[in-house]
Amino acid sequence: MIKTIEELKKEYESFSDIPGKLRRDVKLGKYIPIVRGLYETDKSAPGYFLASYIYGPSYLSFEYALSYYGLIPERVSTYTSASFNKNKTKKHMTLYGNYIYKDVPKLAFPYEVSAIEENGYVYHIATKEKALCDKLYDLKPISSVKDLRLILFSDLRIDETSFTLLDKSKLNFLIPKYKSKNLMLLGKMIMEDNEYASFRTNAKKIQNKLS
Repeated sequence: MIKTIEELKKEYESFSDIPGKLRRDVKLGKYIPIVRGLYETDKSAPGYFLASYIYGPSYLSFEYALSYYGLIPERVSTYTSASFNKNKTKKHMTLYGNYIYKDVPKLAFPYEVSAIEENGYVYHIATKEKALCDKLYDLKPISSVKDLRLILFSDLRIDETSFTLLDKSKLNFLIPKYKSKNLMLLGKMIMEDNEYASFRTNAKKIQNKLS
């Protein structure tokens, strides 16, 4: 389980040399240092359990979440998370894995994030739709819908069938909160796809009437 330095000081309050007691317990493997002021008791704890504790507020997103949901084929070993108002990318290398935290807009940050409780831990992860928006926000500016499609389905290798199953109402809700050209292009792409789907449906209805 996760232990903060404040919790350990309370546990050790009967000891005259608290730092010394902590050093001995760390040496014995009772507590495993993660980052300054944070310890773990289980050396086999999955790395994603710890992401929200290491640096926050934050939630797992970007490549890690896209891989977690199977939207991209690659297995992602780095725990990528979204934060806000930090103004720089934060990286932590630990015994449990490597962690990267990148900003998203404050206005977008709180939405479409799931809190999952597992084995006594609580970790936070973006929904599929939020992870995609975060990833597009993090990319360099894209010039057109055509280029966006290439990036989504060729560069990122997002599964096209899985993309069509995304909740477009969630995406349309999130898109304006980023104030990003890349996200505006995503909105335009969704609109074009909807218009094309509507056109095909109407054309099929007409064809059925004529046959």
